[in-house]
Amino acid sequence: MMVKIRLRRMGAKKSPFYRIVVADSRYPRDGRFIEEIGTYNPLTNPSTVNVDADAVKTWIAKGAQPTDTVKALLKKEGIL
Repeated sequence: MMVKIRLRRMGAKKSPFYRIVVADSRYPRDGRFIEEIGTYNPLTNPSTVNVDADAVKTWIAKGAQPTDTVKALLKKEGIL
């Protein structure tokens, strides 16, 4: 089982809001997930990111792979 840390799209049409979740790579983008570890709102200026750093480090230690977008957000926040 490949576990990924990725974005889950929420919000209305043309006003996206994302949750950062840990999910099996076989599940659909907005489908089942294991744990929610943060949020990302690109519509605010500047964009806001709220992440549980301890949960991210725990999941990465267990072998979870962040997607490219999530990796960039975590680097920006200083977690990776």
